[in-house]
Amino acid sequence: MIFPCIDLMDGKVVQLVQGREKALEGDSPEEMLRRFAAFPEIQVIDLDAAIGRGSNDDLVRMLASRAAIRAGGGVRTVERAVALVEQGARKVIVGTAAFRAAAAGESAAPVNAKFLTELGAAIGRERILIALDSKDGSIVVKGWRESIGLAAEDVVREMEPYCSGFLCTYVDKEGMMQGTDLEWFRRLRASTGLEITAAGGITTLDDVRALLAMNVHAALGMAVYTGRIALSDLAALIS
Repeated sequence: MIFPCIDLMDGKVVQLVQGREKALEGDSPEEMLRRFAAFPEIQVIDLDAAIGRGSNDDLVRMLASRAAIRAGGGVRTVERAVALVEQGARKVIVGTAAFRAAAAGESAAPVNAKFLTELGAAIGRERILIALDSKDGSIVVKGWRESIGLAAEDVVREMEPYCSGFLCTYVDKEGMMQGTDLEWFRRLRASTGLEITAAGGITTLDDVRALLAMNVHAALGMAVYTGRIALSDLAALIS
């Protein structure tokens, strides 16, 4: 599948470079819904909630009422996840809260099993997607600013019991329009049988075709908003 992305900040649709610098503002959320109408599901990220400076709940609710969405951003409590589901989200993306602080000398993935178990009980494992975002070869959390010191492909197996799939962002190239790391996604695909959605640096139709060929979904932002990839060409790939 292909998921067009709607990232929300200050009530607007935006695109950031590596999660920090705002590169552009898109059209209104309503207009983006119209443009993305050919796609079965849309990815919606509340960036304000992600960085802990408010939320765009009204917009998320509106988007969920008009389209099938998978939603994330600031899901650090069970209550936040439940609220997103009640707003209409089909799936909820969990990042930082899926991990706990590693004990000294610990080599295994610091899985926040207590939180993830409670989350599964509240909304169902089938609704949960865990974000495995990688920078410089390691998973990063807390707005992509802190590394846990482990590679994503070394973590997926321990996360599998708690989710239905993974959103994997190649942060090194996020928003930079320089291509992505297809080999990284191949390693991830070989590491789990669960759903994988790729994001970060996907720039060309060839990138998208390569991901789909390895049974990896593609979440697209900057390439669509800049017109580097035409929505009509993407829609043709899934028709």
